[in-house]
Order: sequence, then C-alpha cells, then structure tokens
Amino acid sequence: MSTAELDTIEGIELTDDHYTVVQSLIRNKYRAEDSAGNVVLRGKQKMLKMKEEFPFVDSDGEEVFTVKAGGIVDVAGDYVLSDAQTGEEIVILDNDYSILQDTWKLRHPRTEAKIAEINSRGAATTLARNLIPIVGGLIPHKYEITDLDGDHVGNISGQLSLKDRYDIAVDDTSDVPKEPIVAAAMVIDAIQGN
Repeated sequence: MSTAELDTIEGIELTDDHYTVVQSLIRNKYRAEDSAGNVVLRGKQKMLKMKEEFPFVDSDGEEVFTVKAGGIVDVAGDYVLSDAQTGEEIVILDNDYSILQDTWKLRHPRTEAKIAEINSRGAATTLARNLIPIVGGLIPHKYEITDLDGDHVGNISGQLSLKDRYDIAVDDTSDVPKEPIVAAAMVIDAIQGN
C-alpha cells in the first residue's frame, strides 16, 4: 500500500521534516510548529462529548481535518481522521492497548490495511507511566514510527517540561504521509492523558 492510494487532506500540506507539538497548560489543546517555529496546525479536544473529537485548523484558523473516536470512552479503539473540506476519511488511528507498550496503527480507511505503526520505546518506561500516574506523567514518552514493512520512518520524542512537548522527526515519508503522524502525536497525548 503506497501513499498514492490514500486520499490527501485538501486544506493542508506539511512539507517540513521536523515539527514540535506543544500542549497548553490548561486542557488538551495543541499546536504544531515547523522547524522555523511557524504554527502550521492547531488541535483541541472537544469537551463534554460522548465520543472524543479533535478538530484541527491550519495557521489561518480554517478547519482542515477532524479526528473522532469510533466509540464512547474509546481508550483502546479506533479514531478516524476525516478531511474537513470533502468529508472523506483519510486514515484510521487504531490503539492496541497494553501496559507494556503503546502501539498505534495508522490504517487505510477503506481496506483497513496497515500504513504505519507508532510504538513506544522502552517497556519499563511505558509500565511506569501506566502504573504510577504521578511519577509516570513526568517521564517523557518516546515513540518510533515505522512503515508497513517495519522500516524506520521517524521518531516522536517527549521533552521534560510543564507542558507536554513532543519533537517529531520524519526521516522518510515515501510510504507514510506527515499529516496523520503529526495529528497522531496530539491525539495520542490527549487520549493517554500523558
């Protein structure tokens, strides 16, 4: 499965290889900046919704895509990324919950074929984060992004700070689009309460 078979998001194209995602202090509200520090994407979790929902806007405030949970209180389930302009489903974020490793799969919305995988690195760190929330919440998360063949695509690395902050490095996007990777970093942080 190549990215040529995926629908693109009409309102945004992320062309940089490095992004920084920063969460606000108050709630699950995020911004993504390119390597020059320009805000390219903003997302926030809608409050008081039966199903979790995250609308994303570009730097001009125009809605570009939305991520919605497939079910109510869907900690280990599917989240669908849909284009705001066309309504088309672009990718499914699928969480395989485990206390030893956080695994998120990016799947094609129609064929459900795996496009990429985002895995936490370090079982001891993941276990501490899941079993000791106060201490675990202080430990920055690190993820590796791989394509459907298991080849390295990039990394998501948390930084120790008052606000959750993640650096995203995308080394090879020949098989994986950047937009779902950046969106996934924000959604993973919000869903897992990191």
